[in-house]
Amino acid sequence: MKKLGLICGIILCLWACTRPELKDALIVIHKGEMESLDPVYSYDGVTHGMLINVYDTLLKFNGSSLTELLPSISTQVPTQENGLISADGRTYTFPIRKGVLFHDGMELTPEDVRYSLMRFLLSDISGGPSSLLLEPILGISSTRNSEGEITVDFQEVEQAIRIEGEHLVITLKRPFAPFLSILARWSYIVSKSWAVSHGAWDGTEQTWKNFNNFAKDSSPFFKQSNGTGPFQIDRWDIAGKTLVLTAHDNYFAGVPQLKTIFMRTVEEPSTVRLMLETGDADVAEISPKFINQLKGNADVHLYDNLPRLRTDPVLFFTRNINMQANPDVGSGKLDGNGIPTNFFEDRDLRKAFVYAFDYDAFLNQSMEGRGQHAIGPTPPGLVPQDESFKRYAFDLKKSEDHFKKAWNGQVWEKGFKFTITYNTSGEMRQIAAEILKRNVEKLNPKFQIDLRGVTWPAFLEKTAKHQMPIWARGWVADYADAHNFYFPFLHSQGRYALAQGYSNPQADELIEQAVTQTNPVKRNALYKQLHNLMYEDAMQLYTVHPTGLWAMRSNVKGFADNPVYMGIYYYPMYKE
Repeated sequence: MKKLGLICGIILCLWACTRPELKDALIVIHKGEMESLDPVYSYDGVTHGMLINVYDTLLKFNGSSLTELLPSISTQVPTQENGLISADGRTYTFPIRKGVLFHDGMELTPEDVRYSLMRFLLSDISGGPSSLLLEPILGISSTRNSEGEITVDFQEVEQAIRIEGEHLVITLKRPFAPFLSILARWSYIVSKSWAVSHGAWDGTEQTWKNFNNFAKDSSPFFKQSNGTGPFQIDRWDIAGKTLVLTAHDNYFAGVPQLKTIFMRTVEEPSTVRLMLETGDADVAEISPKFINQLKGNADVHLYDNLPRLRTDPVLFFTRNINMQANPDVGSGKLDGNGIPTNFFEDRDLRKAFVYAFDYDAFLNQSMEGRGQHAIGPTPPGLVPQDESFKRYAFDLKKSEDHFKKAWNGQVWEKGFKFTITYNTSGEMRQIAAEILKRNVEKLNPKFQIDLRGVTWPAFLEKTAKHQMPIWARGWVADYADAHNFYFPFLHSQGRYALAQGYSNPQADELIEQAVTQTNPVKRNALYKQLHNLMYEDAMQLYTVHPTGLWAMRSNVKGFADNPVYMGIYYYPMYKE
């Protein structure tokens, strides 16, 4: 027994001596797994929450501000006053910083910046982030048409993104108000020479189509990196769900105080809480249900009710439901045992559902008050929303009135049966669906709603096939601008509008006008028109804009939350 105890003691001593809990190391716990480390491929929050620490961008956000930008790889923030934005609002000039070193020691050049932006545009992975730059620079959302054929003229891209001396110059198709905000988030800069030598696109017109929509693991950036950011990727253990970052000792803004970042995937919320309590984790985004258990712990600090650019959950109505082999529509007829394909074409029907949702109960009970009642797709802070912005409230009498008008009274007389769908990991989306079901069914015994949770891949497949009559999903901003919400939700070419089969030419026109309008007052007036048009159409049921919650060991300092980032920028952080 003494020998066994001695062995255990030695093991514990070795663990204590080697575990990453030194003052210059940080253990970060997150949900979800990274798909690829290539900045043009992945589009998930976990990956891009890491990549902001590995790659610099042309500009960066000032602390937690959504609007104030600072120079980064560009030595100035372009404005019309400093002459770096043309009078017509289309051409932007960026003076490129000298003396910036990549992680491999090579010096950054303007050509690296140009190559990085062109690669981001032209790679255009299906479901990836390329559209964020394609839309402002080329005026398109994809390099391919609906048949998958490439339609982009390479020479047009060369003319749009060019080098003039030591400056990068970008000319847009049209003025695009949030362009600088997009670049501050998505202009990741890679080393051209490193990329080409490792088998990536060589930057020429002759070969670029071979790298359009490439396979995930064919990229040299799949598991490696070579940026200029404050941290570099040391290793990615895919099976072990762990990624390690180390400090970039030649970072142009100064060496980071933290030397190592351990990022680990842990899905079980109670395990995350225990790791925080024992010091096996320094930083984690936790479930609100553990707040009371952690509040009394002097070793853990809670950053609660952090603003987020997020609208979630939202309940969406599908206008023309795909009835083929569809178990969610019952009989497929308006006979009390199902619904027809065009069930949600009726505006009164949609309004009836929107009035039947108990917004206050969901926010105050299910969300424990951590959020704000959503009156539209855009979170607070992006568009001033005064009382002239129309809004729905829970009102079962109005709901009943609209149900009685729907389908010329047939809905109230015959009833219906269908299924609301949510993804199985979306706890709040499930609760929102349950609230709507309960309130609608109490109005009329002929109203029947089933609920079904499906896995995320199955949910995406059903969305693409337009099979779900009502479905719950949400949106987290790609950049800090109202366009990034109104376009996907309401534009006929937006992600959610397409999935719903929603198209309103007036909404399209207002969205297109607003994104080109650089006068804030005039922009807000356009968005108010759009909002009130959206209110009348009632195509989507908005519930809340949730807030964020981070928990950290009390000796972790320098945390500055910015809701634009999908993670934490570690450079200012340190341990006492």
